[in-house]
Amino acid sequence: MATQFLKSHVINLQDDMSKVQSSGDTVTPGSIPKSALSAVTEIRGVRIAGHGPELIWDVSIKSGCVVRTLHDAEKARISTSDTHVVDGQNAILAPSLCHPHIHLDKCFLLYDPKYSDLSIEKGDLTEALSLTARAKARFTAEDLERRGCWLINESIAAGVTCMRAFVEVDASVRLKCLDAGLKLKHDYRDACEIQICAFAQDPLFSGEDAVEGRRLMEDALGRDGVDVVGTTPYVEASEDLMRKNVDWAIEMAMKYGEHLDLHLDYHLDANKEPMVYYVIDALHGRQWLRENMAKKIVLGHCTRLTLFTKDQWHNLRTRIGDLPVSFIGLPMSDLFMMGKPSDDRGGGERVRGTLQIPQIIQQYGFEGAIGINNVGNAFTPHGSCDPLGIASMGVGVYHAGTEYNAAILYETVSTRAKVAIGCRELNKSGTQDGGRGDFVLFRSGLVGGGRVRRTLQQVVYDPPKSRLVLYKGRAVSSSAEF
Repeated sequence: MATQFLKSHVINLQDDMSKVQSSGDTVTPGSIPKSALSAVTEIRGVRIAGHGPELIWDVSIKSGCVVRTLHDAEKARISTSDTHVVDGQNAILAPSLCHPHIHLDKCFLLYDPKYSDLSIEKGDLTEALSLTARAKARFTAEDLERRGCWLINESIAAGVTCMRAFVEVDASVRLKCLDAGLKLKHDYRDACEIQICAFAQDPLFSGEDAVEGRRLMEDALGRDGVDVVGTTPYVEASEDLMRKNVDWAIEMAMKYGEHLDLHLDYHLDANKEPMVYYVIDALHGRQWLRENMAKKIVLGHCTRLTLFTKDQWHNLRTRIGDLPVSFIGLPMSDLFMMGKPSDDRGGGERVRGTLQIPQIIQQYGFEGAIGINNVGNAFTPHGSCDPLGIASMGVGVYHAGTEYNAAILYETVSTRAKVAIGCRELNKSGTQDGGRGDFVLFRSGLVGGGRVRRTLQQVVYDPPKSRLVLYKGRAVSSSAEF
């Protein structure tokens, strides 16, 4: 993630960023002092997402926050001797990106030679669970940190400054994944806000390891740096045990004062009652708004809800009430795993197996976002760490091609995603005075000039590869490509 752009513009961060970047496979920018990441005090000559392409702005930053935003019509050029100024070259400046749901410990298993024998043969959920279980038996601190660094490095280069990272806790890996996740959270603390979700992928009330699984999860939740309780109710052996899983997860979130994140209703069976109703009733019954009101509730996957009628959506919205619930669609994994026709169907019937996030936001008033979920493993072998990739794919998946839809899609991988997981308040442009200086500057990236995206709609249609990334007003990545 070199700094040729910055070197050729007003400031030269080469020496500073060389401390952050390396030519090897792993980088830990947070392991160095903040002073090694160069602060940007002003970004001159940019278009700001949501303010029209005809206006050109200067954005001033102090102590990591926006202190002034002026456009050409209202500003007199303010001279400054400060050298930490970026020439925006009329490019789009937008709020930084967010992973609201990404699995840190099992990323890139298909790219690591250590797991080369665990190849995909069927491409279904059962196989993905089996291959991942076999891989987990081989996890070591070294390979967890190495692959985790790959994910975080590529994410930051794409513009991600906030993520919720799931790390599994169970009788197989015990606290090994958690330890690696907490180390990476600390190492990258000055380049990206990383929430750690202690995640029970395995059953907590079914099978011989259930009691041990619950004990390990409680051990994990007592650790400093853990932010979220995560479980997977649908892996339990019966509906009664699924409900116990939900009840336990809510109890733990309230006991430890954490966010709650459930993998829920991951199927397309219209004959099964959605578990989401029980979750909402249980949250109300436990007085979440009174006892844990500062914490967020995220429901991921929820592909069963794609079969809802309008009346069912309206009913669910009414039942949720003021609960801080957000739905996270995971289209990369959902479309790979869900709705696959049987071999004897001829391949003609393919159900859309992912939540229509833009629709439920616009039509029914839900909070929602979209996430990558997995990358480079049997759950999601394709794709990259760039959230804009799924936003762009969403134009087709969600039939969302208008300017307004494009803005919603961008928000679902940026500001709405941050709100869903409790990173920061919803801020449409991110440039209001006092807002944190977390931005992406989208450039053409071509020597001698190239096609500049003038609107956020164009950024979503065709995401530029060249990006300057700021976190708390500091340049953490500058890349022609990533």
